[in-house]
Amino acid sequence: MTASDYPRLEQLARAAAQQGNIDAIFLMAEINRAEIVRDESKDVEPFVTVGPWVTYWMNWGIPRKTVHLVWPEDRSSDLAAVSVLSSLGAALIGLRAGDQMPYRAGGSLTVVTIHSVERSDRNVTPLIRAKASARDKPFDDDPGPTAA
Repeated sequence: MTASDYPRLEQLARAAAQQGNIDAIFLMAEINRAEIVRDESKDVEPFVTVGPWVTYWMNWGIPRKTVHLVWPEDRSSDLAAVSVLSSLGAALIGLRAGDQMPYRAGGSLTVVTIHSVERSDRNVTPLIRAKASARDKPFDDDPGPTAA
């Protein structure tokens, strides 16, 4: 875990654990066994910290999935954003490509396997283009459906 993430993660997990958050208790255990490395260390590059995109799969057969590990306050309605204070987020922290981590999700034991960790911004293509000009539209002489 990075030196800059450690204090914030520890404080976040401790506060939530004191309120009985089971995922925070799991995160505290991971924090307590973590090796702390300097942010600028090249050892940071291959492992999961808060911020990178993580591609993983589960032991129960879902296809690979890519998520963005974020702080709880940065969690939005984006399904790709996973809070570090969730059971999956706590399991991911500190893992490297090829690592596996068992954790409890929905009352059952699940094993997550890391495929890759990507630190760069992902190329995101919007589904809807904003305000296409007439010049951007292809020529279309079909008037569309008509009423009978």
